[in-house]
Amino acid sequence: MRSFLSVSVSTAMLMGMAIDPSLAVAAQAPSAVTTTTPIQHVVVIFGENISFDHYFGTYPKALNPPGQPRFVALPNTPAVNGLTPALLTSNPNLNPTNGAGATNPFRLNRNQALTADQNHGALAEQQSFDNGLMDLFPSKTGNAGGTPVLYPAVTNTKGMVMGYFDGNTVTGYWNYAQHFAMNDNSYNTQFGPSTPGALNVISGQTNGVIASTSVNGPSSAVVADGQGGLTDIGDYDPLADVCSSSTGYHADLSGKNVGDLLNAAGLSWGWFNGGFDLTITNPNGTTGCKRSTISPITGLAETDYVPHHQPFQYYQSTKNPNHTRPSNIASIGLTDAANHQYDIHDWFDALAAGNLPAVSYLKAQSYQDGHPGNSNPLDEQAFVVNVVNTLQKSAFWSSTAVIIAYDDSDGWYDHQMGPIVNGSFTTADGLTGTNSCGTAGTTPVLPGPNSGGQSVQGRCGFGVRTPFLVISPWAKPNYVDATLTDQSSVVRFIEDNWNLGRIGGGSADAQAGVITNMFDFSKTTPQNSTAVILDPVTGLVQP
Repeated sequence: MRSFLSVSVSTAMLMGMAIDPSLAVAAQAPSAVTTTTPIQHVVVIFGENISFDHYFGTYPKALNPPGQPRFVALPNTPAVNGLTPALLTSNPNLNPTNGAGATNPFRLNRNQALTADQNHGALAEQQSFDNGLMDLFPSKTGNAGGTPVLYPAVTNTKGMVMGYFDGNTVTGYWNYAQHFAMNDNSYNTQFGPSTPGALNVISGQTNGVIASTSVNGPSSAVVADGQGGLTDIGDYDPLADVCSSSTGYHADLSGKNVGDLLNAAGLSWGWFNGGFDLTITNPNGTTGCKRSTISPITGLAETDYVPHHQPFQYYQSTKNPNHTRPSNIASIGLTDAANHQYDIHDWFDALAAGNLPAVSYLKAQSYQDGHPGNSNPLDEQAFVVNVVNTLQKSAFWSSTAVIIAYDDSDGWYDHQMGPIVNGSFTTADGLTGTNSCGTAGTTPVLPGPNSGGQSVQGRCGFGVRTPFLVISPWAKPNYVDATLTDQSSVVRFIEDNWNLGRIGGGSADAQAGVITNMFDFSKTTPQNSTAVILDPVTGLVQP
C-alpha cells in the first residue's frame, strides 16, 4: 500500500503551497506523519438514534409533494437494500401480536419532523427482531406517546415506530448520498442505546465497566460478562463528569480507546461536543451544565450537553471531568489541560485558524443531534450541512474524509437483520429466545479482556442497521457499498490510516469490516473534487 505524507498548514506554507495565509494564525508546529491513504484528516459526525430504513428506506424515490424540497435522483443511481413494495404494502409487522400498532411502514411528512422517542433498550431491540422475523417492532420498541403538540400526531398507537422520512425531509443526506458514498450494510456493534454506541465508535468495546456507583441500587445498564466483570448495555453518566446527574448509576471503563492510540503516535485529535464549554452564556440566559438552545424549528429549549453521549469521559486517560478549557486555539487537538475534550465551537474556531486535528469526532448540541424527542431531521441537517460546507471551503478539504454514523437506531423499524458476530446468554438477551442471543454452545468471535479467549457475555451484536456515509473528494460518487461494517469500522479506518495498531482487549476493531471500498485512491488526485454546497434549511444543492 502506498504511503502519503501528512502536511500541516504551517509546513505547507514553508513549502510554498497555495494556502490562505490567514489560516496559519494558530497552525501547529510542522509535522510529517505518514498515512496509508491521501486522507490526513478524519471528521466523524456522530448522530443520534436513526435506523437505516427510517432515513433511507425508499431511497432514491421521494414523494415530492407540493411546497417541499424536491428530490429527483441522478441518472444511474444505484438501489439500496431498502423498503421493497412488499415491505411497504404487506409488512410482517402487520402481525396481530403488535395489537393496535400493527401497521405497514408509512411516510412521515416534513411538518412531522419532530417525533416521539422510541424504545431502544438492548432487550427490546432484540425482541423486536423476533429471531429474524423482524415483525415485532410496534409491540417491543414502539412508543405511542410523546409527540409534542407543535406537530400533529401521525398515530396514537405504537405503530409510530414504523414511520420513515424520505428525500423531501432528509434532503441533505439524500443529496450527499448522490454525490458521495453510502453503505447500506452497516450496523450497531451491539444492541442498545446511546452509550454503548458512543463507546464502540471510539473503542469497539463496552466490557470492563469499573468504579461504578449507584444511588438507587444496581442498574439495568450493565450486565455480568461471565468473567467476573461487567459489560455496558445501556445509558448511564460518566463517574466524574461535573455535569453528570446527582442520582442514578455512574461508572467508568477500563481499557484503551482510539485516543490513547492517537496520543501514542503524537497525532492531534479531539471529541467536540456541543455544550461542553461551561463558560458560555447562551442567548436565552442559560449557562454551565444547564446551557440550553431553543430550536428554530420547534421552538422548544433543549439542554445542550448530554454526559452519557460523551464516551471519552468514561476513560481515565482521556477524560476532562471539569470541562477545563484549552490553553488557546493553537493547542486544540494537542495534549493540554483540556485533554482533547472540547465544545463544538472549538472545532470551528480551530478550523478557521488553520488548525484542523488529524481526527475530530463531532457531536452536536442536543437540539441538532437527530435524537427523536429532543431533535429532528431538519435541525440535524442544519448542523451537518454547516460542518460539511465549512470544510469544503477550507484549505483542508482535499485531504479530508467526513464520516457520518449513528450511535443507535432509537428502536425505529429496519427490515434487515445483521449477522450475530457476538453471541450472549444473559437475562438481558432475547434475540433468538429467552436469555439467548445466538445458539447455545457456540463461541462468539470477540474475546473479553479477562476471558482467555472465551465468549464475552452481554455484548449481543450486531445490532440494528444504521446510516453510514462518507463525504470526501476521495469518496466514490453516487456509490452504495454493501461491505459488512459496524461502528468499530470507524476505529479500524483511523487505526489503518495512521498505522496505529489495534486497541486489543476484546475490541471489535480486530474483526470490523473496512470502509475503504467507499473511496477511490487509484489516482494521485481526487476524482470527486467538485464542491457540493447545500442549503442548510432545504438540503438542496446550491448553484
